[in-house]
Amino acid sequence: MRVTHLSLTDFRNYAQVEVAFTPGPNLIVGRNGQGKTNLVEALGFLSTLSSHRVSNTAAMIRAGQDAGIIRAKLEYNGRDILTEVQINRSGQNRAQVNRSVIKTRELTRYFSSVLFAPEDLALVRGDPSGRRRFLDQLLVLRSPRLTGVLADYDRVLRQRNTLLKSARASGLRTTQLGTLEIWDDRLVSLGSEIIDERSELVRLLGEPLGTAYQAVAGENHGPALVPLLSITGADSEDEAAGEVTPPPSSGTGPDGSIGTNTAGTTADAFRTALAGLRRKEIDRGMTLVGPHRDDVIFMLNALPAKGYASHGESWSFALALKLASAELLRRDSATGDPVLILDDVFAELDLSRRRRLAAAVTGFEQVLITAAVLEDVPEELTAHTIHIHAGAVVDG
Repeated sequence: MRVTHLSLTDFRNYAQVEVAFTPGPNLIVGRNGQGKTNLVEALGFLSTLSSHRVSNTAAMIRAGQDAGIIRAKLEYNGRDILTEVQINRSGQNRAQVNRSVIKTRELTRYFSSVLFAPEDLALVRGDPSGRRRFLDQLLVLRSPRLTGVLADYDRVLRQRNTLLKSARASGLRTTQLGTLEIWDDRLVSLGSEIIDERSELVRLLGEPLGTAYQAVAGENHGPALVPLLSITGADSEDEAAGEVTPPPSSGTGPDGSIGTNTAGTTADAFRTALAGLRRKEIDRGMTLVGPHRDDVIFMLNALPAKGYASHGESWSFALALKLASAELLRRDSATGDPVLILDDVFAELDLSRRRRLAAAVTGFEQVLITAAVLEDVPEELTAHTIHIHAGAVVDG
């Protein structure tokens, strides 16, 4: 898969811009603040429906405008596809594929990309919510149908929390108990699927993560991913995430199922956890167990990377995690490699790591790279260079 053309209208600092891309490496060069990251942010949004820089999509619309448009021509398996999303300041966003209207969430079916940026250091050092979001975005790229499962789980979670708050205010009545049990069933059904899918993804990432880390760092520090699951009694929201050791019962079995202290399925463990927390949930007016309270611990040298890893090790881990994600997608996909996007990465690396990273990414069908200084990027990645100045392509 590759992007052949990107068109932006009223997106960030671009009133209008047209950019052509080629197979292999594409280098986007410009001083800070000129708009190079805005180009790859737009492509990342087409792939994941989120920005790696902001949580509010309205921030991506050019000042003074009501909407911004991202339009990209894609090519894979001999097919040309035109994808488009209109980001509205108010109201729902709108999407099209080949000029036909689709549900916005269906865009992820058509474009697969993996983006690494300096902000991804927060995957290692930040809150559990960022790691959950990383896993869920990768799940959707591998299996787009999970978009609906995740959305349904969030809806059920909100409804259940509303009922728990009502019960806290008025005392749990018989009718509310029956309704709560209905929401419990839906929460367990959807949540167990998410837990199992995440756990299998964590297992699959293990081998390519080790390979990618050694390729980037030049050393083997034993990178590993360990699930921290609320259904086994661990709660990332109540503890210092990444600085705790998972309980002995957590983790995945050889078939990808969740290991727990009680025999049975993930759903059984989920139901048991809900029953044990019933009174506490009512007292607090919120759901205290489920995939929305899980985490994954990043390990280096048998220690949690958060709190123990150096800046360079944390940077290498985050970059290796994204390279491992891209490798996993290329193995699974019938549409070819994902587009690999490296936003302002090379400035943070020494010369040897730059060379190793260049060697690690040159095998991908298409790589998009941004840099403020041309000389920061190894020469083998500069064959097609696009220069950006003040929201315009000045050559390339």
